[in-house]
Formats: sequence, structure tokens, C-alpha cells
Amino acid sequence: MSAADHVIEVRGLLNRFGSQTVHDGLDLDVRRGEILGVIGGSGTGKSVLLRTIVGLREPTAGSAKVFGVDLSRCNDGERREVGSRIGLLFQEGALFSSLTVGENVAVPLKERHNLPASLLDKLVLLKIRLAGLPDSAAHKYPSQLSGGMRKRAGLARALALDPEILFLDEPTAGLDPIGATRFDELLRTLSRSLGLTVFLVTHDLDTLHAVCDRVAVLAGGKVIVSDRLDRVASFNHPWVQDYFGGPRGRAALRATDPQGEH
Repeated sequence: MSAADHVIEVRGLLNRFGSQTVHDGLDLDVRRGEILGVIGGSGTGKSVLLRTIVGLREPTAGSAKVFGVDLSRCNDGERREVGSRIGLLFQEGALFSSLTVGENVAVPLKERHNLPASLLDKLVLLKIRLAGLPDSAAHKYPSQLSGGMRKRAGLARALALDPEILFLDEPTAGLDPIGATRFDELLRTLSRSLGLTVFLVTHDLDTLHAVCDRVAVLAGGKVIVSDRLDRVASFNHPWVQDYFGGPRGRAALRATDPQGEH
């Protein structure tokens, strides 16, 4: 696969917080149309990496480019153009509590386009349905929704501008197993039907098995391995072996391959 197929390119990334170095020479590529799961132990900077790539944090050194643009160091025009091609879903959904779900979904549409009210309403309902929510959810406030519905509402807003890349930060955190499974199924369906590239920060082993084409592992400030899940699971590193070889890892493996052993 050529570099032209890489929609995200991270090179030599260095992120420091005071005397703490989180990333130290990190390199990573994300291919067009894939679902990449990003995992790592506590403090390895998974969410920091996501925020750096989307331009919410300027790195100490190195670069993180989306569609060839470094969003932390570009001009307003470039940021606006690339920003319209990506969608973000943070761990808590990051919905505006004072707005209904429909009004939340409408925010990015209003920021980017001057649409007639009737068309705006139709687009909002379309995104809400895409996220697997009933039309009635449009009139509810975030506080009136279950955790799973809030995640889907956040996803609907992330899909508002028909993005090419979705950035998701722990999307199944806090969901019960049934809700998490349904979210995984929805994500896989949307990725395949809409041709989305997905950058997925997660700790959920079931999600890795259910949706990810590749998995990147962060440790020691770098990506130590980035490959298919089966190859990553056999990678010779203590944290990787503990993660995939523990009881949860073995259970997730049995769920996807009942005959397999780990």
C-alpha cells in the first residue's frame, strides 16, 4: 500500500507535559477505509495522541497530519477544510446539555452551511437514524437519555458533515455488554456502508475483535506494533501478553473463535 493511501501520518511525535514525556518519536500511519484500534496501558497517551492528530494539542516536536495537513500548525482555511472531513466522538459524548439531541446534531451543520430550516431538519433526522436512534430522540435532552443513547447521539453529531474519518475515544466505555455490542455492530455497519476510516481509542477487547482491521499498541512513548489483531496478540511484549493472555483476553478470543486457543 502506497503512502497516498495513508489518510493519517504521524512522524517523530514528541509530547511532553512538564517533565513527563508521553510520546517520544512516535510514528503511525492510518490507511484509508480501515478501522484502526489504538490500545495501551494507563498513561501511554492514547487520548493525547488522538487530540494531537485532530489539532487540539500542539506537539512538542514532530508532526501529525490528516489528509497531508498538520491541524495544530495550519492556517484557518486549511483547518476548516480538513475539519469538515472528520468527525469526533469523545468518551462522554461531549453534547451540549442545554440543547436537544436534534439541536446538538444541527450545530456543525449550521456552522458550515446556510441551509433552509426544512432541509436542516431532514438532515438532522437522517443522522439520528444513521446512529440507530428513533426520531423521538431529536427532541430529548442529553440528561433524558441512557448512556448508550448519549453515545449514539454523539455519533449522530460526529456524522453530521458526512466525514471521511471518524475519531472515537473509548466509545463503549460505561456501556453494558449488550449496549457495547450493539454499538460495535453499528460502527462496523457504518464504516462499511459509508466507506469511513475510523481511528478508535479503546481498552475494550470485545470491540477490538468485533470491528478492528488493525491494532496499534502504545508503550514506552512509541507504537511498538501495528498489525492485524492475531499478529498483535502474539507480539512478544510483557504488556501485550498480559493484555491478551489474561482472563478477559481469552474470553474475547473464545467469543470470536470458539475453537481457538491462546
